[in-house]
Amino acid sequence: MPADLPKWKTNLPNALTLLRVLLAAGLFTVLAVALDPPDAELGLTGQKGLLLLATGLFILAAITDALDGNFARRWQVVSLFGRVMDPFADKLLILGSFVFMAGPAFVNSDGTSLTGIEPWMAVVILARELLVTTLRGVYERAGVDFSATMIGKLKMVLQSAVIPAIFLILAFSPASPGTASRYTILALAWAVVLVTAWSGVPYIRRAMAAKTTEKSNP
Repeated sequence: MPADLPKWKTNLPNALTLLRVLLAAGLFTVLAVALDPPDAELGLTGQKGLLLLATGLFILAAITDALDGNFARRWQVVSLFGRVMDPFADKLLILGSFVFMAGPAFVNSDGTSLTGIEPWMAVVILARELLVTTLRGVYERAGVDFSATMIGKLKMVLQSAVIPAIFLILAFSPASPGTASRYTILALAWAVVLVTAWSGVPYIRRAMAAKTTEKSNP
């Protein structure tokens, strides 16, 4: 760490990470309390302001994600706290959003998921993240490179774009069955699930290759 670095630069990356955790908590409060129950006739368009608030909170949290790591590397202030809390805050924001989007606050009176995210989709997304995180922790301790792949980065970008996009669509449209907005939501939901699941394949292959090498070199 540079000796002449101002104290605010030393603390800013970690402060942004903590801010992301607080923003995620605020987002979940909006999704869990303010949007329950949804309007049977209009979907969620009657609660437009709340959906716009949820969108704003998510986007602001995503901006802190883009900034904290960049600042930490640029100013050479990467800390143990940041290495632990930064990925935790990321997973909390993304996975928590998908869990709430698959929850009862976004289920219409006829049982339709307004967000297009079904519970099983949230499970697939959660399972991928848990598997890759576990593999990375195990194999990096063994000296295997488990840095993010290109499709892994694409997955993160897509997840960060799909969540606020669905909120915005629901804010301005009832997304009734057969409408363009409904088809758009379903396309976004399926795209994020498929890309998320596929993005875990390279990590599984890397782990299997490392295991094969380990067996061949006892």
